[in-house]
Amino acid sequence: MSSAPSTLRTVVLPVLRLLVWAVIAAALVVLAFRGGSGEAAPVSGGAPPVDLTSPVVPVARGTVANTVTVQGTVVADAAVPVRATRAGTVRRVLVEPGEVVAEGDAVLEVRWEEDRAPVTGTDADGNPTSTPREPLVRTTTVRAPAAGTVGAVDVLVDQVVAVGDRVAAVSPGTLSVTATLTQDDQFRLLAPPSTAQVEVQGGPAPFPCTELTMGAPAAPVDPAAGPDAVVPDPAAAGGGQGGTTARCRVPAGTTVFAGMAATVVVDAGLAEDVLVVPVTAVQGSVQRGNVWVVGPGGAQEERSVVLGLTDGEQVEVREGLAEGDQLLLFVPVPDDTVEEPGMAGPYG
Repeated sequence: MSSAPSTLRTVVLPVLRLLVWAVIAAALVVLAFRGGSGEAAPVSGGAPPVDLTSPVVPVARGTVANTVTVQGTVVADAAVPVRATRAGTVRRVLVEPGEVVAEGDAVLEVRWEEDRAPVTGTDADGNPTSTPREPLVRTTTVRAPAAGTVGAVDVLVDQVVAVGDRVAAVSPGTLSVTATLTQDDQFRLLAPPSTAQVEVQGGPAPFPCTELTMGAPAAPVDPAAGPDAVVPDPAAAGGGQGGTTARCRVPAGTTVFAGMAATVVVDAGLAEDVLVVPVTAVQGSVQRGNVWVVGPGGAQEERSVVLGLTDGEQVEVREGLAEGDQLLLFVPVPDDTVEEPGMAGPYG
């Protein structure tokens, strides 16, 4: 009776294991040959296959409004320095801090002396003589370069000054709106208008802000700290990083105050009934760009185009395309795969 279990362990079980491995091996061989022959097993149900081809878009006609909207701040205009126009000594100070002056009003007088040539002649014996003369005393008046309120006067009577020295400052008492521009904003405002529309939340109706300029941020004046006190510009904040700002002048009589937030809208151009394409289809966004035209057979051609206005979503194409041309909706991404040495085939 003991021989039956022994036969089961030594003969039957090993044979069953061999049969199981043989079935598995046969199944793998069948799968390998079916996959290599290119035959695909039918798919029943499930999600449809994903189309990885790049979509195309036609060149069409449309309208492009290049309107740039940025957030800014109302700031007090910086004080205008009063500078000495002549080297000499301060003779009189004609204004006091806090005094209101008009452009051209006298601020102080500067005194200087001019040497004069000696008087020459001859004495009773006929010898030449030279008699020195007292220097000629002259004065000049330093005048206010702008209208406003006099800030701190920086000099005293009898103080020696040189040409260009700051002797006082005049705060114009006017306000401006300044806003930091991003890199994209700067490209869209290569030819900005002279006026922007500004709206201050809770303030007056949107008003035109004149003398629009682009440049480095300027340090304004804090009226609460005195007409000659300078404080950091909130629009220029950003960890010490530089940048370009748009700045325009608030019209006189408009009730806003320094430090208020403002929305600045700049209309930099309108192009109607022009050829337009999505910005995603163009490599580049200013002046010139590249697009990929898709031909009837699906062939792709890279083409240079001349660009016009953009609104951030679509861009005007002035040269290089015709209405109805088919473009790749997205700029092709170059293959950045780096082949390693020895990797000649899919299996190394």
